Amino acid sequence: MTPPGSPSGAAAVRARPGETRARTLAFVASDAEGAREAAEALTRRYGSAALDEADVIIALGGDGFMLETLHKGLPRATPIFGMNRGSIGFLLNKYREEDLHERLDKAMPVVLHPLRMRTTRIDGSQGEALAINEVSMLRQTRQTAKLRLSINGVVRLDELVCDGLLLATPAGSTAYNLSVHGPIIPLGANILALTPISAFRPRRWRGALLPHDAVVGIEILEPDKRPVSAVADYTEVREVGTVEIRVDSSVALTLLFDPDQHLEERMLKEQFMP
Repeated sequence: MTPPGSPSGAAAVRARPGETRARTLAFVASDAEGAREAAEALTRRYGSAALDEADVIIALGGDGFMLETLHKGLPRATPIFGMNRGSIGFLLNKYREEDLHERLDKAMPVVLHPLRMRTTRIDGSQGEALAINEVSMLRQTRQTAKLRLSINGVVRLDELVCDGLLLATPAGSTAYNLSVHGPIIPLGANILALTPISAFRPRRWRGALLPHDAVVGIEILEPDKRPVSAVADYTEVREVGTVEIRVDSSVALTLLFDPDQHLEERMLKEQFMP
């Protein structure tokens, strides 16, 4: 992951001091009524270009819609400035109609590199998907999953009996990973969180922190009896036999934040929430 405020991300959006930079904007909105109304109001005020012609994409919705927008923007890698018209809005800025170009002049970029999941199903078919937050292994039936876990080709756990397992990026460490008691990871730490979901054996295993260039291999044991699905953000592959996960540094996604609401600061605050 490129550290926040990197030259490559900043050059795409920052203006010189005292200068308001002209840029072409595209507005996208979730199906929520408030998001659609906001998109209409902003389009009347600033105009709206096609996605493939925009300098910046303005995403209006919640965190789920922001993830969806990031995935749809993968071929273009256009910077995305989100404004919250959903519920939590952890990945978005506060909604305000006024002074949008001025906010973009001051915006601080965060460059994210997603996880690439490669799956082989028990029928032999293969597939790939990208995950900005996490890749999750989830049991499909009432029976627990049995997984064999390797890191960089070395088996580290011969058998993990659990409801599931996930590998989270720093940006995703405050999402599903946190809800199953995984650690929050600073954005610039170059670390991934490997976190079990309701581990039964080994009972005391609470997960691991891995370097960002680690290759995680997961083999499903007894896949016919204990089927497992693999989920990259919202792309699900059922009845997998093996899964390989690694960071894809060739893919870069840029999120823009108001300086006083930067993602790094939000993640720090999250660790001291009551």
